[in-house]
Amino acid sequence: MSAAWKAAGLTYNRYLAIAARTIRRSLKEDKRIIAERRGESELKFAKWQNGKASEMKNVASENAAAMAQQSS
Repeated sequence: MSAAWKAAGLTYNRYLAIAARTIRRSLKEDKRIIAERRGESELKFAKWQNGKASEMKNVASENAAAMAQQSS
């Protein structure tokens, strides 16, 4: 028997991100603001090809773009 997140076509990390966002949004205003700040990240990455790094990209914005592309 496969997990519901796997049957829905999600990765486990994506499933966890959706669950965390849902829980954060269900909190009362003061607790929600604190929890949302903990969920923010400032990670950046660069793709390396032929020994050279490409442009640095923000992980959060690239993830959002990938999710939008996947949903359409």
